[in-house]
Amino acid sequence: MHALFFTFGRYAQVLFICALQFMAAQPEILLVCYQAAASAASPAFERCVDHAIAELQRLETKSMKPAERDVLAESWHYLQSHKTVWAQRYADDLLVEFTRPVPIRLALGTAMNAQVIPSGFASLGLVNDADLEQKIDAQRLLQDLLPATEIALADLDALVSSALGLGYVAPERNPLRPETFTRTLQQLMGASLEDAESTQLSIRHMARPLGHELNLLYRQAIKVLTQANIPAAGYQYRVQPATPTPVKAHGLTAQQGASNTTGFGDFAFDDDRPDALAEMPDLSDQGVKAGLLNDFLSIGGGASAEQGLSAPYYDNIDEELAAIKAYSANTGSGAECPTSGAAPLSLSAQTLLARTPAVDRPQRAVSASSTLSEQVWGPYGTSRARTLVRTQLKKEATKVSQVLGMDVVRELVNQVAQDPRVLGPVREAIVALEPSLLRLAMVDPRFFSDERHAGRQLMERTAQRSFKYNDEFSGEFAEFFQVLTTAFNQLNAGLVEDAKPFSAALASLEQTWNTQDQLDFDKRQLVLHALRFAEERQDKADQIAFDLSARSDLEKVPGVVLDFLFGPWSLAMAHAKLLDARNQVDPEGFGSVVPDLVWSVKSDVTLKQPAKLIDMIPSLLEKLHNGLGMLGQDPKENEAFFESLMKLHRPVLKLRRLKSQRDAEESNLAPLVLEEEIISPAERLEKLRASADTPLWLGRSDLDAAGFEDTQPSQAAELSELTSPDDAIDLGKVKDPEETAVPMPIAVLPLPAGDDMGGSSDLATEVLSRLKTGCWVDLYSKRQWLRAQLIWASSHATLFMFISHGGQPHSMTKRSCEKLIVQRLLRPVDTQGVVALALDAVVVAAAAQNMAAKVNAAKAKNELEMI
Repeated sequence: MHALFFTFGRYAQVLFICALQFMAAQPEILLVCYQAAASAASPAFERCVDHAIAELQRLETKSMKPAERDVLAESWHYLQSHKTVWAQRYADDLLVEFTRPVPIRLALGTAMNAQVIPSGFASLGLVNDADLEQKIDAQRLLQDLLPATEIALADLDALVSSALGLGYVAPERNPLRPETFTRTLQQLMGASLEDAESTQLSIRHMARPLGHELNLLYRQAIKVLTQANIPAAGYQYRVQPATPTPVKAHGLTAQQGASNTTGFGDFAFDDDRPDALAEMPDLSDQGVKAGLLNDFLSIGGGASAEQGLSAPYYDNIDEELAAIKAYSANTGSGAECPTSGAAPLSLSAQTLLARTPAVDRPQRAVSASSTLSEQVWGPYGTSRARTLVRTQLKKEATKVSQVLGMDVVRELVNQVAQDPRVLGPVREAIVALEPSLLRLAMVDPRFFSDERHAGRQLMERTAQRSFKYNDEFSGEFAEFFQVLTTAFNQLNAGLVEDAKPFSAALASLEQTWNTQDQLDFDKRQLVLHALRFAEERQDKADQIAFDLSARSDLEKVPGVVLDFLFGPWSLAMAHAKLLDARNQVDPEGFGSVVPDLVWSVKSDVTLKQPAKLIDMIPSLLEKLHNGLGMLGQDPKENEAFFESLMKLHRPVLKLRRLKSQRDAEESNLAPLVLEEEIISPAERLEKLRASADTPLWLGRSDLDAAGFEDTQPSQAAELSELTSPDDAIDLGKVKDPEETAVPMPIAVLPLPAGDDMGGSSDLATEVLSRLKTGCWVDLYSKRQWLRAQLIWASSHATLFMFISHGGQPHSMTKRSCEKLIVQRLLRPVDTQGVVALALDAVVVAAAAQNMAAKVNAAKAKNELEMI
């Protein structure tokens, strides 16, 4: 017992020392930001509570159920009575979170992502059935903050990373991320409110205002760091590739792994290790290994990486192999090693996930030690088989660089496996590919540092291709995954003597993907051709309308006629010019119609020359109808114009029929049109453009082909009828996988009234401005969430086209896009280099391990000196 207390005390002392060292190592400007953020969080918390109280009171007055009213009343009463105390405690708790050492903060983890601890920490378990509902609620809370924080957060991550002395962006090193605020909020509220339902209600209604408050807090922190001349860090990380080591890596083939699924048996390990030299690096010393790994990842790689391996290293490997064999012999067939991850999700858990909307699902935890499906990945589905391959290869290694290369591959796979942006099965596929990647590291220890290397490209292209899908349970993803598993299993089954197997696998996958894409290409090109033609026609029509507005004979022309000239008729003239192959001055004679039309609506002239107008009208109308017909416009679209034109011509036509001068004079005095405000043609054109709902005109068939009706902001009202933001998915009620045959409803954020959330429309405009061609988004269309790619934007960024699976187009105006973003019906997907970011994380971890080794060595030295 005394030993236990002593151990615990030493652990607490180490944590305390680490915390002090962490705070001492922080730049003063960051400590200022942390203190300011914690101070600002207190009044921000009170404002969020006030918002939640108001919402709960509103729901209480609307509720018709006594039990529900009681819960709502109890919730807002409790919030109101504890608001001040909680606000101060929230600020204090946040300051503690901000100043935690990074390893400790990462070890605590977040319930939102359910990720394993990176860089050598023991992995956490997979999401189980009991935790799913809690994790979904946590994930929703975090997602509710994203619209208001994602832009400022990206800039803040870069500045904080730079202030920490990093040459790259490491988001996980920024303690001001939303995960810290939401986790602290959930811990505070969960510990104070014993009723889980009250806690859920309270936190749910604090989410949106909290996002707004965080956005303000982030912008203030950015301002402080910018004024301190802190530059923004970048994301790119490059390492100079080295010449591959000409060593053949044998390892275990898939057949060998399969033949030993009932136990490891006896293996004939090679023992042709080199003689140990005194000056060889001792990789059995973790401090030495941490330093070597840190140097290995730096530019140049360190000279010691090419040295041989010492005897203690091989002794350690022998012990590892013996431990694996002993564990297998003691536990029997099919047993996993103690380091293995938790078992895959149960059928009921998978059912719950499948019925949860793709954008609301909690991330499934995957790591390099996870147990995978043997049905899919064969013998390498077990962590035991992958561990055996890795240990055997380490026994065959002859150079330090080979060992370090395999260590980097292990950590790189582990980091990619934890990337929440990538679907779970794809992350598992990268884990299953580890044996082949380890064999590649034996012959080319630094392959991961070369962006063009086939081994690295295979991982990156696999991840990038997977961004085409957002639902691992869809049939489309199943087709993609089947091709992927075939390619990866073939790689694992063969020998790796160079990069050629990876090049062949990548080429085969690319060929399959290109064939699939070609099926959508022709359909896409037809729609894009129509949009590009419409955009070019609109640009030309705008120029024609501008030229028409400068005509001197347009003064006193009725507004309805000006609108027709600046709108449909300018389009008709532009259309004729684009189709003209002979480069005529006035193709189809549409330009000559303008002076005739203008003259025909000037009553002070036409009443004096009625015969001329009567002779002109038939050919004028025929020309107008021909031009509009060429556009493909529905006659009903301009019916109002022609009725107005007939009224303008009616006095002259009536005059023709009159026989007496008296009737003629009475007719001349009759009003021709309703009086309207007299403005100049140029002002009329500007007013017409300002009131236009769409940036360009398209025919009905073009609109249908471009998918303008597939996704509209009006769907928010439709979704609100299915479910309100106050509804939550009750996962506990789903028992039988066949119980429900339709997808569950999706909670949608309501569109803010006016600008009550601090400029949601401005934020949506900023988000939209960052969308470039090729970007992926999650798009709600026809009652389902689709993964769509932006393939075209007009030159003025007023019209956008997305393509979802099967080449289905979804086109929308800028205004529609912004409304969808505000309503969270269009959500940008981060697809930044998966392997590059994972490698950055490995570099950070290696530097941290090296620093920790140095600290421990210095501490040990001081203790010896004291003795």
